[in-house]
Amino acid sequence: MNLDLSHKSALVCGSTQGIGKAAALELAQLGAKVILLARNEEKLRAVKAELSTAKGQQHDFIPADFTKPEEVRDKINRYIIRNGAVHILVNNTGGPPGGPIIQAQPEEFVQAFSNHLLCNHLLVQTLADGMKRSGYGRIINIISTSVKQPLKGLGVSNTIRAAVANWSKTMSMELAPFGITVNNVLPGATQTARLQSILENKVAKTGLTMEEVKKEMLDEIPAGRFAEAMEVANAIAFLASPAAAYITGINIPVDGGRTGCL
Repeated sequence: MNLDLSHKSALVCGSTQGIGKAAALELAQLGAKVILLARNEEKLRAVKAELSTAKGQQHDFIPADFTKPEEVRDKINRYIIRNGAVHILVNNTGGPPGGPIIQAQPEEFVQAFSNHLLCNHLLVQTLADGMKRSGYGRIINIISTSVKQPLKGLGVSNTIRAAVANWSKTMSMELAPFGITVNNVLPGATQTARLQSILENKVAKTGLTMEEVKKEMLDEIPAGRFAEAMEVANAIAFLASPAAAYITGINIPVDGGRTGCL
């Protein structure tokens, strides 16, 4: 199986922690040059120092704020003008705050739509021509199992994630003739800061202890445990590889069997 990413460059969003950082580490291990994208420059420098350079890669980073989509696009555009095509794009952004959908304010939907769908779209528009010219493109969107089965208490997230999944499927059909695949990885409950935030929010709202909240969630997972971020990164890395050239337009849950539908 060809998993070699030597001579490929990968832009990984939200790459200073959690799944984004794990994906960056794994892609570098497979030989890719990794461009880290996140807001905090100090954290970006720290993660860059952790990336493997065993295959002679020179990694890079770009500080950018996803609440400003046009700024993100402009920074990436300037980068590729100077450095050439990016072959792999990992779209990854922290999810919106939880809560019942009936209580969600309009501005919450607008902000989530901007952070997730608009930023994804602008990045693909900016990078697609370079992928076409090189004959190699992998666009991987980190979404949520909620695109298959909405999750309780995550009303805004459920809504926006579904929009991203449909955008992704449409994009996959348009870009497939150019050797570019577009796929979604759907993490389940994963040991990240996002999961900790969800657990703490549930503790505050229900009055249950942290142990009780964790047990309630784990009881829904056939594997009986939360995922490690690197386990999600493994799926991302496979989809980024030459081995996955004929896989496009799909949603892959990495959830220990939790999602109840096919």
